[in-house]
Amino acid sequence: MSIYHKVIGEGYPIVMLHGWSLDHQVMFYAMEPLFEVRSGWKRIYIDLPGMGQSTAIPSIQNSHDILESILQLLDEIIPGQPFVICGNSYGGYIARGIVHSRQGTARGLLLIAPLTIPEFEKRIVPLQTVLKSDSNLLSKLPAEDANQFCSMGVVQGQTEWEKFRNEILLPSKRANYEFLDHIRHNGYGLAYDISCEFVYPTLIIAGRQDNIVGYHDAWRLIDDYPRSTFAVLDMAGHNLQIEQSDVFNALVDNWLNKLESELF
Repeated sequence: MSIYHKVIGEGYPIVMLHGWSLDHQVMFYAMEPLFEVRSGWKRIYIDLPGMGQSTAIPSIQNSHDILESILQLLDEIIPGQPFVICGNSYGGYIARGIVHSRQGTARGLLLIAPLTIPEFEKRIVPLQTVLKSDSNLLSKLPAEDANQFCSMGVVQGQTEWEKFRNEILLPSKRANYEFLDHIRHNGYGLAYDISCEFVYPTLIIAGRQDNIVGYHDAWRLIDDYPRSTFAVLDMAGHNLQIEQSDVFNALVDNWLNKLESELF
């Protein structure tokens, strides 16, 4: 399988899946600082097929095939081992599919602004809202960059722009959009229900002003995860880990502490 993955550290496997059209860097920058004072974790950052450094594998026709390709990769690099899974946006959708398929070995779940309903018209999302904006900054950006930043940015400052550029915008330009468009039209949603009772520590974080996937639909997952914490962050859109990094870090730290107390 031509799926790029980066492994950092040794110990309990924790798998990171990014959002649609991005690459592993969005998860790397969000998660890696949390492990600077932690040991005992093997972080596995994956580029999904057709994104980042992973090739557009011709046999992959839909999201089911993407899910199966990641399951195959995990069976190769951590065969039979218990692991924790983290997913952002579309990566959260695939992460839930992995939990459904590997209930015997999955031991924790983190969902960051998770996609739950593939069809956009069926989602409940708030209207686009901007709560903080730097007009001077925006006036200096190329129009296309400014439009993309503003299309989902709730907090539009210098720091948020630089992170958006490095972790969202630039990686998205490397995606194979012909391949991704085919997935979109041939089976973006999985053909079966991935709901399942998962009794291990789970953290779901949503943005209150997320106009891409919203927060309302993610709340519907709560009954699947009896050990879950659900947080909705104000002044946060789809890139909540960028716009509310301090709160994000505190929540994920708490979740990791739970996992360490139970798994290590």
